[in-house]
Amino acid sequence: MPTPAPSPLAVVDAPRLDRQEEVLTEEALAFLAALHRRFTPRRDELLARRAERRAGIARTGGLDFLPETAHIRDDPDWRVAPAPPALEDRRVEITGPADRKMTVNALNSGARVWLADFEDASSPTWENVVHGQLNLMDAYARRIDFTTPEGKPYALRPAAELATVVMRPRGWHLDERHLTVDGRPVPGALVDFGLYFLHNARRLLELGKGPYFYLPKTESHLEARLWNDVFVFAQEHLGLPHGTVRATVLIETITAAFEMEEILYELRDHASGLNAGRWDYLFSLVKNFRDAGERFVLPDRNAVTMTAPFMRAYTELLVRTCHKRGAHAIGGMAAFIPSRRDPEVNRTAFEKVRADKDREARDGFDGSWVAHPDLVPLARASFDAVLGDRPHQKDRLREDVRVTAGQLLAVDSLEARPTRAGLVNAVQVGIRYIEAWLRGLGAVAIFNLMEDAATAEISRSQIWQWINAGVVLETGEKVTAELVRRIADEELAAVREETGAAFAGGRWQEAHDLLLRVALDEDFAEFLTVPAYDRLRDGYR
Repeated sequence: MPTPAPSPLAVVDAPRLDRQEEVLTEEALAFLAALHRRFTPRRDELLARRAERRAGIARTGGLDFLPETAHIRDDPDWRVAPAPPALEDRRVEITGPADRKMTVNALNSGARVWLADFEDASSPTWENVVHGQLNLMDAYARRIDFTTPEGKPYALRPAAELATVVMRPRGWHLDERHLTVDGRPVPGALVDFGLYFLHNARRLLELGKGPYFYLPKTESHLEARLWNDVFVFAQEHLGLPHGTVRATVLIETITAAFEMEEILYELRDHASGLNAGRWDYLFSLVKNFRDAGERFVLPDRNAVTMTAPFMRAYTELLVRTCHKRGAHAIGGMAAFIPSRRDPEVNRTAFEKVRADKDREARDGFDGSWVAHPDLVPLARASFDAVLGDRPHQKDRLREDVRVTAGQLLAVDSLEARPTRAGLVNAVQVGIRYIEAWLRGLGAVAIFNLMEDAATAEISRSQIWQWINAGVVLETGEKVTAELVRRIADEELAAVREETGAAFAGGRWQEAHDLLLRVALDEDFAEFLTVPAYDRLRDGYR
């Protein structure tokens, strides 16, 4: 009997959702199948290279700029393509998932850009994946206005007042189990990118904008090259001009920090900038140097600010690299969520946010992130004071900056040490975030901060690091699995008391157990979201 021909379409295996046929069209499923067959084998090879590189770091205890790409760094002449008009001024960017309410609020926020997030701020339930795409399609067609059951209206402002959308797909490591090709799940990155590009690219060009993307979790210039090839293929598929797609790469891994110029070079016809994060960058440091001893032990996460010497080396190198090559340098997140009940909390937090954004603007960044609309005017004022009427400050080349490999890796330059309060906070935030993620929420307000998956990653990785490094706290207690279990049990009891009858309707025990699994297992899990995804239920609310 002859072998049946492979299906030209990606196969959907998921509960049916309202209006899903508008997203999962035959054309879209064929495009996803084409992307998968062409690019997933290279994705697999690059994930294997990540593991090989990690093994090399474990052997040497170090990392350096690549000698084989020195010619790219040393060539003074190349530049990335000029930014399209819609991405010239990026002085304030707001981030958040593409749920219906956030879509309206973010577009109306007054920010220049909205990072519409299908990655760390989104729990990848099938509903979130499909309806997030639908919400963006509806927004571009101006059919997203709605009124809540409580009678509160949500409506888009005039087009000229709306933020430009830069969409963030999932990282290369995550698969989408509900869509398969030839019996294999399609990478979530290709699903998110493919659906968004296919449905919106032409309409966005008609609106004077374009298909713009943030690329997360990039670890090397070879991964940037893969994305560039995806863009070229997608543009040719729709008959769009080369360079229509624009991408901003998050430099949120320590390995990418050593390849910033190479990443821009690989994407040079499609690149529009680099972004400096914090939590994922610290998580990457712990993950890659987890065998390197006390020198790489981080203190409490909140003690590692962007003014720490090794973080400052990273951000200054990013600004210099971007401006040398004509790209935008985008600063980090202000995650504070204003309190409606405590003006003193707001006053203190606003002072810290203002100082942070003032520093970024003075250092040469062209824009920065906020998590809440109330912070947009604050961040804008910091950049207005430096930029004035200019859209950016790429003319500040920061030729004074000289950063060495040693400076990027100088974690031991910090005087702060791990504390018991920091350990407790890591457990608290880890459990509370994971519980919400398992219920389909990716952006979660915890202790007046908007947390996403990166927060849970740095929290659980620090617990793992402190245990394996034999850290002794200021209380004299040694961080052990037993101590972490006791703190986790105390937190679970506190949550049960705090939530009362609602506790039974949550997923607290599962969150508790999963945190302990990834924080205490001898083998370090590469990403928390991989085992968590196995526990994500379709339709759970």
